[in-house]
Amino acid sequence: MLEELSIRNFALIDSITLSFRSGLNILTGETGAGKSIIVGSLSFLMGGKTETDVIRTGCDEAGVSAVISVKKENNEVTGWLKAKDIECEEDIIIVRRNIKTSGRGSIFIQNVPVTRQDLAEFMGLLFDLHGQHNHESLLRRESHRRYLDCFAGTEDEALIFYRTFLELAEKRKTLEASLKSDREREERLELLNYAVDEISKAKIRAGEIRELENEAQKLDSFEKLAVYINTVSDLLYDGEQSILSLARRAKNALDSAGSVDASLGDICGRFENLFYEAEDIAGDLREYRENLAFDPGRLEEVNDRLSMLYKLKKKYVKGAESQSGNDEEAILSYMADAEAETEALSGAAENREKLKTEISVIEKDIVAKAQNLRQKRTAAAGKISGLISGILANLGMPNARFRAEIIPKQNEGQISLGPWGAEDVEFLISANTGEPLKDLARIASGGELSRVMLAIKTALLSENRAAEEQAGVETLVFDEIDTGIGGEVALKVGEYLARIGKFKQIFCVTHLASIAIRADNHFKVEKKTESGRTYTGIGPLNADGRRKEIARMLAGDCGGAALAHADDLIKKYGNLR
Repeated sequence: MLEELSIRNFALIDSITLSFRSGLNILTGETGAGKSIIVGSLSFLMGGKTETDVIRTGCDEAGVSAVISVKKENNEVTGWLKAKDIECEEDIIIVRRNIKTSGRGSIFIQNVPVTRQDLAEFMGLLFDLHGQHNHESLLRRESHRRYLDCFAGTEDEALIFYRTFLELAEKRKTLEASLKSDREREERLELLNYAVDEISKAKIRAGEIRELENEAQKLDSFEKLAVYINTVSDLLYDGEQSILSLARRAKNALDSAGSVDASLGDICGRFENLFYEAEDIAGDLREYRENLAFDPGRLEEVNDRLSMLYKLKKKYVKGAESQSGNDEEAILSYMADAEAETEALSGAAENREKLKTEISVIEKDIVAKAQNLRQKRTAAAGKISGLISGILANLGMPNARFRAEIIPKQNEGQISLGPWGAEDVEFLISANTGEPLKDLARIASGGELSRVMLAIKTALLSENRAAEEQAGVETLVFDEIDTGIGGEVALKVGEYLARIGKFKQIFCVTHLASIAIRADNHFKVEKKTESGRTYTGIGPLNADGRRKEIARMLAGDCGGAALAHADDLIKKYGNLR
């Protein structure tokens, strides 16, 4: 559910933050006040394509953000977030999107940057925007199957079928791999066994290459190293005027001075530490110098070992893994993978018959599941078609014919199975008498499309309220739903919106008082001019403000007759929280 919406520098909006509640949220205002801007900002936040002209004149960027509460039982949403490693803290998600004048922008879900495609995919699980041909699940055939399963109460069966389909596909893939020719398998086994033997004999240690490279460098540059060490030794302790000799004389003199002037105690102590540290260094250096020796045999041994390790690295480490610096681990990882594949290939023949039996059992089971789903979906398709056609008649489309079409999947003339069954589901409609049934995407009127969704949601609630309450999309946005209607039809539209609003969060932009009067929460959009600039503002109406807005919508003014009419409607239909 959308709990809070913040809009900044978007079209005529300077900066507003709105809080929303559940139920039917109505947006009204004069023509041109900017109601479409509010819907446009929602479309922007849902991943819609946007040009830089939405940025308010004189500003560098526009931004829209939302605070959204998510139901724990909404498995599609929680599953999507988990797959993207996005945490949902206290069932709250914060979504942000901005666009700069350069055309570049940024999108975040929580604090995780995502693509526009990711945003559209995620927000499509929570929101449906109807009235414009954007972001509408109603236009996607896969959604038709979901709606029909929700109506038929077969969602759990469809999910079980889907999991069975994936299991069958995986087992068939495994069987296909095991059916490679014996020659291919033997060649592969020979290659894998050779690799395992070669790596195993090498007895590789982690970090060994780096150690050997350092040792080789030392042995290659032994003469230089010896010169450097001898020079340091002469300066530190071997020479007539060595550092230690001079330091010892300086220490004795300083100690004598300290016995005369006690204030030199700190300096004496510090110099004493320095002297003893130099002595320690000299001792370590003597030991290093005594053990320093050149061994040509060891250099050859190191180079041979490195050559062998480099060869293994070149053969068994991929380019990306080689860049990681863990060459020994990568070689050993290849050996482990080779051993696992060897075991799998060696047992392939033994497991093949068992796998064929398992596949045969699953195939019989999935065919039975598909037939059961087909029967239930076919029965539900006829029922929902009549129910939605009847609701559309009440919504000002008396000649509309709606059909949920069951389309068998076929492959070269044979019935085939897909992930969700042996058929596709497509919603078709004829809006006028004499016109053939067409897919919903070819409906020209946004208002008609909105009313079709309203009818579908009403049918789902009337047939399977519990399932629809838990269904994924939690917020519906209706724009243009009142196009071309009025009178009793508008009252019916308002009635159906209010009915769905008991279980879903609804946003509806309308010009009709007979729809607005059903609001649980009523917002007014206004255009204002201040200091030579035009602004669009929006805010919630209290009881008195709502009374005046209904009167304006009825008669264009707030005269006595209009207010009286508004009072009658509020008394009869009003539901303001």
